[in-house]
Amino acid sequence: MGDIKKGEKSIFEAKCPECAELMANMGLDFESPKKEDIKKWEHLKSLYSVGITFHSCGCSGPGYIPNSTEKLVEYFEEIKKRYLENMDFWRTRIEPTNKQEQERDLNKNWYELGRISSNYKKEIVKNQEGIDYWLKKVKEIENKIELIK
Repeated sequence: MGDIKKGEKSIFEAKCPECAELMANMGLDFESPKKEDIKKWEHLKSLYSVGITFHSCGCSGPGYIPNSTEKLVEYFEEIKKRYLENMDFWRTRIEPTNKQEQERDLNKNWYELGRISSNYKKEIVKNQEGIDYWLKKVKEIENKIELIK
């Protein structure tokens, strides 16, 4: 316990027993590869750099974790594709101009509206808000892809 930093609220840092550098918190479901398996360690480094770790509640595991760089890029490309499809919704949506149209839009598109604004029942969500939201998400994914390439 001597290598754990105490004092700050629920922040614990542990040091590597070999190099004394801080270790990454990969989660309770993490199984480390053999020390000499450099390829797997490099892949784990890529996963960690884009925020993928092995945390879960313990019920069903951490979910899908790509086992190669190629599959990781493919995984993020699929997410990007879904984000672009969501952005297409906002590009083609007819923005309501009155209370009746807003009510119809709310009944038909409540899921998409709620993803953009928590106040979607009281005010009209502009198409540009949706486009900006999904564009930001696409850029985040592109940054992750760039990190692992």
